[in-house]
Amino acid sequence: MLGDVAKAAMSIALASPLAAFSRLGVREELAAGNRTPVDIVDPERQRLAAWTTALRSERLASTRVPLGRAAARVGELALGTPYEANTLEAYLRAGASASSQEPLTLSLTRFDCVTLVESSLGLARLARRGDTPSWQGFAREIERMRYRGGTRGDYTTRLHYFSEWIADGERRGLVRDLGVELGGVKDERPLRFMTEHRKSYVALADYRTFEAIGAMERGLDGHARRVVPTAAIAQVSDRIQTGDVLAFATSIPGLDVTHTAMAYRDPKGVLRVLHAPLSGGTVEVSKSTLHEYVAAIRRSTGILVARAS
Repeated sequence: MLGDVAKAAMSIALASPLAAFSRLGVREELAAGNRTPVDIVDPERQRLAAWTTALRSERLASTRVPLGRAAARVGELALGTPYEANTLEAYLRAGASASSQEPLTLSLTRFDCVTLVESSLGLARLARRGDTPSWQGFAREIERMRYRGGTRGDYTTRLHYFSEWIADGERRGLVRDLGVELGGVKDERPLRFMTEHRKSYVALADYRTFEAIGAMERGLDGHARRVVPTAAIAQVSDRIQTGDVLAFATSIPGLDVTHTAMAYRDPKGVLRVLHAPLSGGTVEVSKSTLHEYVAAIRRSTGILVARAS
């Protein structure tokens, strides 16, 4: 969320469940008269069906398999998919109001760092169900991760700071924060990046939205993030599993993390990073180890780690 947070935050679209889909090439037309949805074969639905089938045929959709492992498999299937920044802000750049209900934009054919994590987890959860996977079911899985309390309202209900994404998800049983058990140290700095960089966020031109985001930021005061320091990553790497959610902490004032990803063990058991990076332009597995990757990030202080439930 937040490597791209400095460029703009996040957003995803489903103004009506159909209108926003067409913006990203996921079309659903209504037959005249009875308004029955007409199935349109497109790359988005093809991926939803194919990737769900892959998880089930490889027996990764079983509740006996860690959810993160299934999510990482989705990430593997997404390798080479283009990176696209700021897709969640498209409705604002088109002139929509930040104070109206936020549309829910979805895509499996383009990702930024956060939407890759969310989409991988969402599709893994969807695959665990016994029914035929639907785009609407996928949308609901994304919605309940992306918005505070799982309820989508206006722009301010989105979990803009990824540390709150983890904390809110833990309260609702979606993830478990591993910071304490991995020896993470407290980061108690106040989060003010959005309001202190108001011009970087189209939505914050609206005064009420700006005030609401400021109140949200102040509400996070006193909720320390647990950061595993860069120097300690190698010592705890054997306790990090494929598919664990990673957030790369930063010393940038007012900001918690600059990038998100999933942990990934290669066939030799080496811990790497599966992510959608701005540099490189496609979903990839890092050539460097997790520790090397974090150490190379300018102003990095370590990682936040969460495990999907």
